[in-house]
Amino acid sequence: MLRLSLEALQIVDAIDRRGSFSSAGKELHKVPSTISYTVAKLEDDLGVQVFRRNGPKVMLTAAGQELLKEGRYLLKAAQDLEHRVRRVASGWETELSIGIDSMFSAVALADDVRAFYEVAQQTRLRLSQDTLSGTWEALLDRRVDLLVGAPGDGPAGGGYIAQPIGMLDFVFAVAPTHPLAQVAEPLSRGHLQQYRAVVVADSARQMAPRTVGLLLGQDALSVPSMQVKFDYQVLGLGFGFLPGPCARAAIARGQLVEKAVEEPKPSETFYLAWRVGEDGAALRWWMARMREPDVFARLAQHLPGHSA
Repeated sequence: MLRLSLEALQIVDAIDRRGSFSSAGKELHKVPSTISYTVAKLEDDLGVQVFRRNGPKVMLTAAGQELLKEGRYLLKAAQDLEHRVRRVASGWETELSIGIDSMFSAVALADDVRAFYEVAQQTRLRLSQDTLSGTWEALLDRRVDLLVGAPGDGPAGGGYIAQPIGMLDFVFAVAPTHPLAQVAEPLSRGHLQQYRAVVVADSARQMAPRTVGLLLGQDALSVPSMQVKFDYQVLGLGFGFLPGPCARAAIARGQLVEKAVEEPKPSETFYLAWRVGEDGAALRWWMARMREPDVFARLAQHLPGHSA
């Protein structure tokens, strides 16, 4: 049988903070007899002394200190639960997960996160990143509730809604020290076949992974994110296509050289996406926020190397 109650813990907490039974009663709007009875019953039920009396003043015993130390965690958890239940009743989710393709930095959404917490403090927010098909898979597997900046067309089969939010062009670039920097343009398949490509590994677990800019039999260095790909190409460890904004910024700084190729990579569309039939208040807030016209520009400002 449970011998602790939240009410008893709340009373012990108030007595410790206020220093007396009477002051705790005033804070909790309870008569002193109720305070005294609750403490006496708690001590009797637990078989320990919780408070040491010294006239009107009281102090926690060692057992009482341990009780209150752990009890405050329970009081906080109960308060949080109460808030979350009330939020659910009003239509707000207890947790919302937002997935961002690893091409972009999650820091791009910092202002949005701050604004969200001002209106939905009891909805837990989780940001996660996947790559290429793995981004879409996270949505269909219910690991995320909303995708921001999902690359390319989504998988067949439906179950989700996708809206385009922007496009990026891609530039083929190598470090000035890379052998391809000295080869006459346009670069052919034969030229590229001789050297190593740097590719971002698709994070899909079940779906067929996408292969971008890789020739059959091509030596490839697979890396976990666009940031690492950018860094390795600047270091001259391979070649590949990079998002236009970050490639051009690095080219202007002399870190990379643009090379024309016979088979350029077309521009790609990026999407906002969510599952059909979901309509929580937090999801609606983020969908409206992510439809604002400057969202994709803010994502692009946080591409690798773009602001370096």
